[in-house]
Amino acid sequence: MSAILLTLLGCILLLLSAGVWVGAGLAGVGVVLLEVFRPMMPVERLLSQTVWNTVTGPELVALPLFILMGEILFRTRLTKLLFDGLAPWVDRIPGRLLHTNILGCTLFAAISGSSAATTATVGRITSSELIARGYDARTAAGGLAGAGTLGFLIPPSTIMIIYGVLAQVSILKMFIAGIIPGLLLALCFMLYTGANAMIYPQRLPPREGPRPAFKDYVRALGQLAPVVLLIGFVVGSMLGGFATPTEAGAIGVFGALVVGALQRCLSPRTLWDALLGAAQVTSMIGLIIVGAVFLSVAMGFLSIPRTISGAISDLGLSPFMLILLLLVFYILLGTVLEGMSIIVMTLPITLPLVIQAGFDPIWFGVFLILVVEMAQITPPVGFNLFVINGITGLSIATLVRAVLPFFVIMVLFTLGLALVPEIVTWLPNRLG
Repeated sequence: MSAILLTLLGCILLLLSAGVWVGAGLAGVGVVLLEVFRPMMPVERLLSQTVWNTVTGPELVALPLFILMGEILFRTRLTKLLFDGLAPWVDRIPGRLLHTNILGCTLFAAISGSSAATTATVGRITSSELIARGYDARTAAGGLAGAGTLGFLIPPSTIMIIYGVLAQVSILKMFIAGIIPGLLLALCFMLYTGANAMIYPQRLPPREGPRPAFKDYVRALGQLAPVVLLIGFVVGSMLGGFATPTEAGAIGVFGALVVGALQRCLSPRTLWDALLGAAQVTSMIGLIIVGAVFLSVAMGFLSIPRTISGAISDLGLSPFMLILLLLVFYILLGTVLEGMSIIVMTLPITLPLVIQAGFDPIWFGVFLILVVEMAQITPPVGFNLFVINGITGLSIATLVRAVLPFFVIMVLFTLGLALVPEIVTWLPNRLG
């Protein structure tokens, strides 16, 4: 078994360091393992069967729909409306407009499904507005980097669909499970931002002009209406049992088209760019899923997950200590791998472990998404850091210092979910 594990790790490191596409690399590792250690197995037949069964799964239809919805909305003026609509409501909260980063990302996450897209789309507007109004650039960037990760946790989330396919759990339950943790994590970010503003008031600019009047709140509601209605139609249709995730994705695409048309942002060129972007992202994710599923099948034939699970079980770790060990393991992985690769490469081994320890697979899905979010803001490959670097021009070192408190909040929040897993499982058990 040690020879198999060494071959597995060696092939993964070799292929990824050589720049091979992640999906092709994972499938290639599976082929090598079976050819070397199970040479009697018809690998080409197993590979073709795995590819066909994976790509024709009906649950994957939701993936391109939600990606297309996000691509269309990315090309509208929705984030400008978000900022203008949120500004009056946060005026009296300590930290004032700094909260537009967090609330804007929370709302946009509910219609995006991508962490990077949420960070980039919201950051394009809020960063320039906050800096122009005299807010500390580093403080604003830290809040944006932390809150941008909510794009993975708050449904509809593309990475939740991927986890649901790989772990063979209900995608609808995964969506429902992310709601309460996502909102609570956003609240934690806001509490920290408010407390930090009270401790360091010099980082806030002097108040300009009078406080918002009643008419300002009414106007703000009108500006927030497109986002709120779209969230209501997409997420509400699933929670109410009126639509499956795939049907909700179709509703979301239609709603995005309506929003774009009302804002006069849709043109043949814009629509073509959105379709092309959705096709490219879907193809990339689909290849990764196929490679991951085939590698999982190959590892199952070679009894790798069962052997590793047995070895860790023999350590006699308590469930909480197991989760703590996995948290450290995933944080370290997040420094060298991006989030999707982390999930598809480790899930065949770690999922049986946590189920054996008594954790719900739905809960573990939320746990994995949280550690993937940490990877988004962990140097040197934290993708959100590079997105904000491109928006603000702040150095990566400055952004790392700015986002550190939010990273600590996410670590503590994840441990809190391990201690009280009902925060994740209560709503899907009630509605699912």
